[in-house]
This record gives sequence, C-alpha cells and structure tokens, in this order.
Amino acid sequence: MHEESLLPWQHEHTFGQDEVKPGERRTRFVIALTGSAMLVEIAAGLAYGSMALLGDGLHMASHTVALGISAFAYAYARRHAHDHRFSFGTGKVNAIAGFSGALLLGVFAGFMAWESVERFFNPVPIIFNQAILVATLGLAINAVCVFILGAHHHDHDDHDEEHDHADDHDDHNLWSAYLHVLADALTSLLAIVALLAAKYWGAAWMDPMMGVVGAALITQWSVGLLRRSGRVLLDVEAPGEIRERLRQAIERHDDNRVADLHVWSVGPGLYTAIVSVVTHHPQPPQHYKDLIASDLDLVHPVVEVHQCPGG
Repeated sequence: MHEESLLPWQHEHTFGQDEVKPGERRTRFVIALTGSAMLVEIAAGLAYGSMALLGDGLHMASHTVALGISAFAYAYARRHAHDHRFSFGTGKVNAIAGFSGALLLGVFAGFMAWESVERFFNPVPIIFNQAILVATLGLAINAVCVFILGAHHHDHDDHDEEHDHADDHDDHNLWSAYLHVLADALTSLLAIVALLAAKYWGAAWMDPMMGVVGAALITQWSVGLLRRSGRVLLDVEAPGEIRERLRQAIERHDDNRVADLHVWSVGPGLYTAIVSVVTHHPQPPQHYKDLIASDLDLVHPVVEVHQCPGG
C-alpha cells in the first residue's frame, strides 16, 4: 500500500491551536499598558525619592512577569501546533501556563499576608496624600486591564465536581492573566479604603487589615485556578453532562451499548474521547463518530466496535 493511499485517513493535530487567539491579543495589550505604567512609576520613584511610587512600580513588575508567562504560552502553543511530538496538539500548554500563574498568585498572596501581619506589630509611618495618589493611579490602570481581559468571564463554583459546559471552555491562561490584574486592582482599592480610614479617622490598623483581607481573597482565586487547570493536566474526566450526551448519542440508535467511555480535555474548549461500543450489528467506526453532536467539541475521538456474543 502506497503512502498516498493513506492520505484520506491522515490529518493534522493542531485543533485550532495554530491560530492567534483573542486572549493573546488582549494579553499583549495589557502587558504593554502595565509595563509602561511600571516603568513610569519606578522612574518617578527613583527621581523623586518616593518609596510609595517605587514600591508600587516593583509590585506592578511582578504581575508584568506573570502576564509575560501568559503571552509566552500563547506564542509557544501557536508556534508548535504542528509539532507531531505533541500527541493531541499543544492545547495543554494553556493549562500549564494557568497553573503556573496560579502558583505565582499564591506566592504573591502569601507575601502580602506576611507583610500585613508584620505591620500589625511594627507599623510604619505613612505619607497619606502620596500613597493615596499612587493607589488611585494603580486602580485606574488595573481597572482598564480588568475590563480588557475579563469582559467575557463570569463566576464559577469551584467546589462543584460537575461543572457546566461553559466552565470547561475557560481559557485557563487568560483566566490567570485576568486574576493577576484583578488582584492588582483589588489591592489598590483596599489600599485606598484603608488609607482614607487611617487619614481621616485615625484607624491605622485598617492598612494591614485590608492587606490580610486581600490576601485571603487572592488565595481563594489561586486555589480555584489551580484546581481547574490541574484537572486538565491530570486528564480528569470531562463533566458528566458531556459524557452522558455522548453516551446517549450512540445508544439511542439500534441496539448499541457503550461498554467503556473516557472523555477528557486536551485544550481550552477541546475534548477527546475513547468509546467502546458493543452491538449485535457492528458498523464501521466512522458511523458511530457521525452520531456524536458537533457542539460537544470532540477532536480525534477513537471508537472501538465489538460484536455482542450471539449477535
């Protein structure tokens, strides 16, 4: 048999990962915006001797690095999409970047909590007007970034084992970038509230308290993203709704029965499946693949067909 005769049964395994995603474009824009603000704040802090400006600039630098990881992951997945060493394409690079971003977010939350507790016992003098100005500028910049990255996101219940279909379509890489700028916006907002309370009502304890509250919320976001991206990396089964729809699509025809079924994610919004069908009247595997609804986003499903004993 010649190689050319096999072409109808051969195909690429890119599954759309070679295309520039909307999340990649938005992440690049946010990096440019955040990086520019970071450079301005660091330069101003050095020029005017302002620790508040310098500190906020360095804080922004840490998130710029995290956003850079997201941008790199998009580019890597796209450029290696045709690399045949990746069995199911490069979709899981997205989950790896999301997992890494969540770890960095957790480290940031831990550092934030440590510094806040430290200031409970060793308070430092605060230059209120300058600090409020820096926090307000940071909030404005991060609010724009949150809007750019998070226009399509919604809350998810991370404690539910069975997620709806939309949840599993999440771009974990984009979600990681979104959480980093959201964390920045939250810390700026909490800082403004604490600084105003300290300045006008003498509640200096509000500054470290808001730091602890912010660290707790950011930790919750980090854990949620670790769980979602970790499920993809560990090939956890797809939500029950998807598995059940696939099973029903095959079993509602003839006397087909699904003996074994595995469905797992291979990228953002992409699933693959291995299905073992037992029937009295076997058909070619393609027959059963054609029964699967296209909106399930299954790529490269593998179907085994077995004739029922006595059929």
